[in-house]
Amino acid sequence: MAYKIITSQCTVCGACEFECPNAAISLKNDTYIINPKKCTECEGSFETPQCAVVCPVENTCVPA
Repeated sequence: MAYKIITSQCTVCGACEFECPNAAISLKNDTYIINPKKCTECEGSFETPQCAVVCPVENTCVPA
């Protein structure tokens, strides 16, 4: 399963994009999106998904 970004809560700060070890997060139409084909929930790299860890707005990066 992949994570997704709740666009209505996203502040477009960009913190998540640089923390993703799979380069699954990108800016599209002035909002960040997570490519579900690339997202591994950081499995094998971190214990918890880094997008959720670094996001300043709670519950913005959530399981899809």
